[in-house]
Amino acid sequence: MDENVLLGLACIIVLGIAASWLAWRLRLPSILLLLIFGFIAGPGTGFLNPDGLFGDLLLPVVSLSVAIILFEGGLNLRFAELKETGGVVLKLITIGVLATWLIGSAAAYFILDLDLELAILLGAILVVTGPTVILPLLRHLRPAGQVGAVLKWEGIVIDPVGAMLAVLVFQAIVAGGGQEAASAIALSLVKTLLFGGAIGVLGAVILVQLLKRYWIPDFLHSVVSLALVIAAFTASNYLQTDSGLLSVTVMGIALANQKSVNVRHIIEFKENLRVLLISGLFILLTAQLQISELAKIGAGSIALLAILMLVARPAAVALSALGSKLKLRERLFISWLAPRGIVAAAVASVFALRLTEAGYTQAELLVPLTFVVIAGTVTIYGLSAAPLARWLKVAEPDPQGVLIVGGHSWARAIAAALHKEGFKVLMIDTNWANISAARMAGVSTFYGNILSQYALDKIELSGIGCLMALTSDNEFNSLATLQLANDLGRSAVYQLPAGGEEQERKAVSQHLRGRLLFAPDATYNYLASQFASEATIKTTELTEEFGYDAFKEYYGESALPLFLIDQSGKMTVFTAENPPKPKPEQKLISIIKPKKNKDKSE
Repeated sequence: MDENVLLGLACIIVLGIAASWLAWRLRLPSILLLLIFGFIAGPGTGFLNPDGLFGDLLLPVVSLSVAIILFEGGLNLRFAELKETGGVVLKLITIGVLATWLIGSAAAYFILDLDLELAILLGAILVVTGPTVILPLLRHLRPAGQVGAVLKWEGIVIDPVGAMLAVLVFQAIVAGGGQEAASAIALSLVKTLLFGGAIGVLGAVILVQLLKRYWIPDFLHSVVSLALVIAAFTASNYLQTDSGLLSVTVMGIALANQKSVNVRHIIEFKENLRVLLISGLFILLTAQLQISELAKIGAGSIALLAILMLVARPAAVALSALGSKLKLRERLFISWLAPRGIVAAAVASVFALRLTEAGYTQAELLVPLTFVVIAGTVTIYGLSAAPLARWLKVAEPDPQGVLIVGGHSWARAIAAALHKEGFKVLMIDTNWANISAARMAGVSTFYGNILSQYALDKIELSGIGCLMALTSDNEFNSLATLQLANDLGRSAVYQLPAGGEEQERKAVSQHLRGRLLFAPDATYNYLASQFASEATIKTTELTEEFGYDAFKEYYGESALPLFLIDQSGKMTVFTAENPPKPKPEQKLISIIKPKKNKDKSE
């Protein structure tokens, strides 16, 4: 038995991470492959049985995992993002929830012929979107402007709101209506808001004070914060049923917006934990299904899915966006992105069990119907979101733009060469003269310090795929790459090598820097000397007759390749560690010294 449990746990972790990795390689939303892997492991083959593996611990494990995911999501919510779209977010989690609830309940009642009480409960369960699906999709899409902020805030905050609504409806069903039931529901709502909000704030205050007074050693920061999150979730649920999700969300938001201590290292830990939890939860979610339950799915459930996607969501967004500054294409995209996730599945499972025991025979339909909506929305939104985002010009899932740190003369020359090839280039510098010269050359600029919080809040990274730190200060370059490593990925942040005779003394440790640009000896001083001796940047189209070998032979060892552009327009940066191999029909951007007698072979 112990070996079976170990095998089951290993299966969940390995399948979850494998699906996430394969999705990254195939440039697909990870949720799609997680659902497929979970279905194959569960109802497809019967290899994985979550109920038999966890027993009564399944729902508590899922609840704690969702709580940690919501806390991590709250850590990514900054009030500065709400300056222009706060009203839209507020309406989405109030008016939008109400619209979705009413339309979903009506569809469940008239199309699925559910009892009125169960139809209203199902409508309440299906109002949530949730960070378990929204955050991976947003990471894949990288939407521009206010779209990302709206979807991120809605996806995280709506989970406790939706769960709270479902709990209130369930209590009304159990109480049987009447004035006493209404009073009990109102009291429950007040207690949920009071205990959930207060415990969330208290948890954040305790953690801040512990960190501020250095009462916790560095190696315990992440695990102590995790323990406090679990304690807050449990205490809140103990004092008021199902208020824990609200408390951990509030705790995360409070920590993200305080300025007393730095919690970035805690955020990084929780991001890694979130990937593991989301992967495991979706494997569990799909594997838990039974073939007998899937057999109950009919055309009515497909009609419910269509109404939620084509009627309820657009109506909710249209009402919420009235009077806002959101552009039409942004409203259209938000109207087409509301996938359901773990919270809906967990809530449906709990209430289906309780109501079945209470004698509601149709309650057993809640889980398969919820799964149809989850699988349908995840699949359809997951496959269509990226093409739609590109068509509406609200996101670039595979951005090729470059953020250049440093605006001196030859950095501007590199920026101009990339800009000429059609790539988005943004140059940041604290020297106003450099910024002015870059603007005169037609390059987009940002006047400020890349290491400041102001820059992080203001810089629009939409369309930016990599960072190149080109200043003369090696340590500053390293800090610049670390600043945006989480946003762009460690593989997409570059800096110049230190070089020189004292390279080992000057070089920054590998874990504290980005990837080294161009070549091992391509230091700031070397590049400056090359341009001082009349070197220029040239774009060469490689052919079968004039390939990379011919290019090197013609221009000599002094030629320094910088970038390679393939036929699809994708750019690859030359690096000191692993340079690409140029091929015919690709463009090569390089630094060369002028030759007095050029022939036409170039």
